[in-house]
Amino acid sequence: MSVQQPQHSKYGFSKTVDVPYEEAVEKTRAALQEEGFGVLCEIDIKEKLKEKLGVDFRNYVILGACNPPLAYKTLQQEINIGLLLPCNVIVYEADEAGKSVVAAIDAKTMLSVVGDNATLDAVATEVNEKLKRVVAKL
Repeated sequence: MSVQQPQHSKYGFSKTVDVPYEEAVEKTRAALQEEGFGVLCEIDIKEKLKEKLGVDFRNYVILGACNPPLAYKTLQQEINIGLLLPCNVIVYEADEAGKSVVAAIDAKTMLSVVGDNATLDAVATEVNEKLKRVVAKL
């Protein structure tokens, strides 16, 4: 099903998958659930851009994913960490018909703004391992 191995950018992990958008969204939700994440919020970018700007855009969704035990652990360390939560995962239509792109935030990069904190670093490492598995499963 997949056409590439996960790629890493400065702030996330992504992969192009050989499935249509709707299927990619469902498979992403299932993979997140398998890794202990729930989807707290969903933003349909295509719908919002049409509503607010009257422009057409490809199918594109932002899933606000949260792993409650890991979120709680980070909040115990840094109460304002909620500014960086939840972990965003995106799914959008690729330029090539019938394919989609799935990407997840790099939690270590995101949490690096907090500074030196061994506990947060360990949690970010665990989150990244889980999110990398999510992307790799698709």
